[in-house]
Amino acid sequence: MRSFLTLGLLLCAAGAQAQAFKPEEIARWQQQAKQISVVRDNWGVPHVYGKTDADAVFGLLYVQCEDDFARIEDNYITNIGRLAEVQGEAGLYNDLRARLFLDSTQAISIYKKSPAWMKQLLDAFAAGTNYYLYTHPTVKPKLLTRFEPWMPLMFSEGSIGGNISVVSLERMKAFYSQRKSTSWLNNDFEKLDREPVGSNGFAIAPAKTATGHAMLLINPHTSFYFRPEVQVTSEQGLNAYGAVTWGQFFVYQGFNPNCGWMHTSSNADSMDEYLETIEEKDGKFYYRYGKKLRPVQVQKVSLAYKQDGKTLRKEFTAYRTHHGPVVGQQADNRWVTVRMMDTPLEALEQSYLRTKATDYASFKEVMKLNGNASNNTVFADSKGTIAYWHGNFMPKRDPSFDWSQPVDGSNPKTEWQGLHKVEELVQVHNPASGWIQNCNSTPFTVSGASSPSKQQYPMYMAPDAENYRGINAVRVLSHKSIFTLDTLIAAAKDPYLAAFQELIPALSSDFQSASDGTNPPQGDVVEAMKLLRDWDKRYSKTSVAQTVAIYWAERLQRLARGRVPADQKLDYISFTGFTIRNTNAQEKVNALQETLDELTRDFGTWQMPWGEVNRFQRLTGNIEETYDDQKPSLPVAFTSSAWGSLAAFGAKTQPGTKKRYGTVGNSFIAVVEFGPRLKARSVLTGGVSSNPSSPHFTDQAALYSEENFKDVLFYPEDVRQHAEKTYHPGE
Repeated sequence: MRSFLTLGLLLCAAGAQAQAFKPEEIARWQQQAKQISVVRDNWGVPHVYGKTDADAVFGLLYVQCEDDFARIEDNYITNIGRLAEVQGEAGLYNDLRARLFLDSTQAISIYKKSPAWMKQLLDAFAAGTNYYLYTHPTVKPKLLTRFEPWMPLMFSEGSIGGNISVVSLERMKAFYSQRKSTSWLNNDFEKLDREPVGSNGFAIAPAKTATGHAMLLINPHTSFYFRPEVQVTSEQGLNAYGAVTWGQFFVYQGFNPNCGWMHTSSNADSMDEYLETIEEKDGKFYYRYGKKLRPVQVQKVSLAYKQDGKTLRKEFTAYRTHHGPVVGQQADNRWVTVRMMDTPLEALEQSYLRTKATDYASFKEVMKLNGNASNNTVFADSKGTIAYWHGNFMPKRDPSFDWSQPVDGSNPKTEWQGLHKVEELVQVHNPASGWIQNCNSTPFTVSGASSPSKQQYPMYMAPDAENYRGINAVRVLSHKSIFTLDTLIAAAKDPYLAAFQELIPALSSDFQSASDGTNPPQGDVVEAMKLLRDWDKRYSKTSVAQTVAIYWAERLQRLARGRVPADQKLDYISFTGFTIRNTNAQEKVNALQETLDELTRDFGTWQMPWGEVNRFQRLTGNIEETYDDQKPSLPVAFTSSAWGSLAAFGAKTQPGTKKRYGTVGNSFIAVVEFGPRLKARSVLTGGVSSNPSSPHFTDQAALYSEENFKDVLFYPEDVRQHAEKTYHPGE
């Protein structure tokens, strides 16, 4: 049983040691820094070289701090459950959620029991970060003035949304505040109202490349500046290039000389909700399991929060069963518990060790740690293998239950029956089609006709729906016989917006019906309809039709949103069909006229090219960026992945703006060709530095906006040739 109270005491003690770095540890850091070289290339990308893996991790954390300490600190404040100490009382339930699933007491215990090699890396994480704070006394952390080696065990999830992020804060708050609420009991439609995040991954087999070498596309869709671009190398076999989540010590999506890995967010069911039947006796709670009653585990959780410049504390009574922590209550008064992967050490081990894999066999061996609960993997190696796994951590379950819904916690048959072996996962290996794609969509179209068969797997393994990006990716990859790096880039940014293949014909048909009526449309709306009928449904900076289509479709979907039944679950494709069916002809035409009126009101004319309204802008480098129509920005042709845009750019108007500014979508993008000598190209949103005065704050922005790529400098001789600065940490 975890001691939640101890957590608060430990964190208070840590805070009391603020920046109290001891002379002996400073001397140790200074000595280790001499074993590490950092070369910043002409794009500011850090190439870290260390004698040992621990040296490389030390250097990696140091350079991350140089580029964006604020995001590192923010990630750890959130993941160790101390957000309320910065944000105030509003952050309490984020902190409670974090503490319910993992606390520092457990993390410290795991750290102490970790194998020596992992403990060295965890120590190096803390040393590199603390050495940065020591050598940069003018940097003022919001809260964390000392980093501890156990912290990465509470931040082992490298994805943009870790597992606990899907646990409803509203439902949890209702339970732990004793407030009655059922507002969380609705469908998944809220997800559709947000810009999609996820990723695209393509792998091309040697038979379909001009050089006879396998290729890989790495295209995560995240909030902008979520991951920087790095290379980290040691004399112990580490040599990884790619995207690293701020504050973590492994390349999350990237490649080494022998293989590459691309993670896409997955809906594979790796966690479950249980409905617990609760009885109260003599002031104590019990839950039914089989024919017996078991005592509910009870712990006190004391959380600090900031208010009016003071630090106050709020105490919660937390509950859990053997399934997991209680996170809410059903309308029938049954408590809801959540069971999910709870092996942070294995998660960290897998995340790090896969960066040192040498081929398909060794990569697959690392996957046997079953430490990846939220992602699919697209893979390619220098031996010519391409592969895909749908999820990784996958509990075995009784298939007679509907695992997409909460299950009866009192029924022993709902227990997990161990984990599926890697060989049992939905996967493909060297498909006959010669290509693999995953765009956060179903794995049963991952390789066209060579895809796995849905009937061979239990439903819970792959409940993922198809989406418009998946449809577009299959179309693009199946129609190309031979790929080069250039044509792989072209495939990654194919401009077709598949959603409008359904939306525009529906509007056109209903427009014709309205035109045949007693009050036919007239004026600009007729011209706009002709423009949409003639549109090739491909994005372009100069396309007026794209502007009208997207503004109109958004307006129509807002209208349809309120008509979705509360118990109906919709994905992006099914919601498009729902919108078409549940709006009439006049509503579709009215929405088009209202779109023209909106554009005219905001810009003086409705005939606005998409690139004039859809913009990239980076002004401050703050985590919460600000936007200004009067300040410089760049036009962007690509758009939201909800419409099927493979290159994703989620943009919306911001406070005080008429134009739309991107905040999520394409981030770090790379194409890689494996062979005797690796070749790769990449581009990063904006640049590697969060400092507006740095030349690398927006030096990649023009490339990014134009969907162009720079050459990756992977080999030491190439890095030296383009070196801008070479130094040891602390210099």
